[in-house]
Amino acid sequence: MKLLLAADGSKFTKKALAFLATHENLAGPEDELVVLHVQAAVPPRVKTMLGAGIVNDYHRDEAQKVLDPIARFLKRHNVNFKTSWVVGSPSQEVLRAAQREKAHMIVMGTHGHGLISRALMGSVAQRVVADSDIPVLLVK
Repeated sequence: MKLLLAADGSKFTKKALAFLATHENLAGPEDELVVLHVQAAVPPRVKTMLGAGIVNDYHRDEAQKVLDPIARFLKRHNVNFKTSWVVGSPSQEVLRAAQREKAHMIVMGTHGHGLISRALMGSVAQRVVADSDIPVLLVK
């Protein structure tokens, strides 16, 4: 089975990882896990002021802060995985990646880092569940 894990670095991402690590029937040796980190775009005005190179470096550094610990965790648990990151709308990019990767299931935490996401079930999770053509596993 091929799974897409939407990772934002929150405690809910960590809980989703722990869930996958303890359920080998989901992320076992024959399965593949695609870990995706999505970042919101820097406002165009900021990008113009700083320059595209600096903004790209910023996005890469922020992605590494999220993805590197996940990669170390997955290696320790012998999970077959690959990581990637994109800039865009989180729910749209998660759905695009699931389609592009031909994932069988999307795994994500119920909440993320955003203020609104903490108050309610994450708005990103709600949109992914509503718009996904494949099963979505939400981990609380």
